Amino acid sequence: MEQTGGDALARQLALEGVTDVFGVPGVQLDWAVDGLRKMQDRIRYLVTRHEQATSYMADGYARSTNGIGVCMVVPGPGLLNAMAGLATAYACNSRVLCICACSFPVLYVGGGVIASSASLELQALAEKLQMPVVMGENGKGAVSDRHPLAFNTLEGRDLFSLADVVLVVGSRFVETAMGKPAWPPDDKTYIFINLDEDVFGAPRRADIAIKADCRLALAALDAACSKRRPSNVDFGKLRASAREQMLGIEPQGAWVRALRAGIPDDGVLVNELTQVGYFARLAYPVYQPRTFLTPVYQGTLGYGFPTALGVAAADPKRMVVSINGDGGFGWGLQELSTARKYDLNVTIVVFNDGHFGNVRKMQQDQFGKEFGVQLCNPRYDRLAAAFEIPYSLAEGPADLERLLVERASNPGPILIEVKVGPMPSPWHLLRLVPPPFAKR
Repeated sequence: MEQTGGDALARQLALEGVTDVFGVPGVQLDWAVDGLRKMQDRIRYLVTRHEQATSYMADGYARSTNGIGVCMVVPGPGLLNAMAGLATAYACNSRVLCICACSFPVLYVGGGVIASSASLELQALAEKLQMPVVMGENGKGAVSDRHPLAFNTLEGRDLFSLADVVLVVGSRFVETAMGKPAWPPDDKTYIFINLDEDVFGAPRRADIAIKADCRLALAALDAACSKRRPSNVDFGKLRASAREQMLGIEPQGAWVRALRAGIPDDGVLVNELTQVGYFARLAYPVYQPRTFLTPVYQGTLGYGFPTALGVAAADPKRMVVSINGDGGFGWGLQELSTARKYDLNVTIVVFNDGHFGNVRKMQQDQFGKEFGVQLCNPRYDRLAAAFEIPYSLAEGPADLERLLVERASNPGPILIEVKVGPMPSPWHLLRLVPPPFAKR
């Protein structure tokens, strides 16, 4: 005989000898309440006007009968409302059971997971609880994008809309420039794990705040939790929807696919503020921790190339690729001297459109005109030659992929120029909530 989760809950309560449940109905409890309806000949459902009363009534019931007092509330605000009574019951050693619908939990992870080397612990917990892992920009690679529970932030939009509990690990979970949480306030239950207690406060809302090292906390949770069945959410449909939305972001998509195909799994892509780089935040799959570096919310133009030099200095045998726009590359092109002097193994890719491309696109979208965005660039072949650095011109994505593959057997610095034109904006697809300036 088929039964719903609500049916199973009601039947088990009856088997345990429960005859009364105090509660307030809500959308997250619909199936549970329906299960009680079917068992109303054995279980009485007493509805209060406020969740706080449910836990107090359960406490009084338990202490006066020496039985188990049961209350049932919705997650988030409902559970918070019931906490006063639950705290009292705890203090009095009262036998109170609180049932709360934590039916679809989601993990959101940031750079703190990678900083604490917690990838194995994160994956173990996600697999045990069958929790999808949404990785923020700084958390990419915390779980391999090949893992069936790994999701980007575009896919995360649908997951967050379904979630009733969000476990935020090692992330500030905030849109810093806007002063808003990464997801608008709602009735989800938010649990934060972070060493920095400042992330527990406004504008976020931490229903439960755990100040701890990410790796140790995740391992402790894994040890304390029981295995959970997979949810009935259709992850394949969700991923297909995200892929369809990304189809129109070309040619950036083709360049990002070429980068991924040409860079080995353990190779490092150092991202930049460039049209291809913006889309890479979403569309570039990352398979290992510490292999995708980005300036995240700081938005530091010119960050990429000198940062890539540091990566190459740290591990000379590792493939390091620095992608740049011609505008941002102008901030640090003098460091070609450093790359040559120390023979650093860095592949420098410059997407050259002759403009501050993102500013140009925003000006056109906002004002219908552009001003102060045209660049006077050097001849990159001559610039590379001046520093005795090899140079190549990539004629298309396939050509770029070929050049990257060839780099494996030809270490040292190389400058690859890619001539491009105007590109569509990907901003409406970025982050859990797109920024206000994003236009389709």
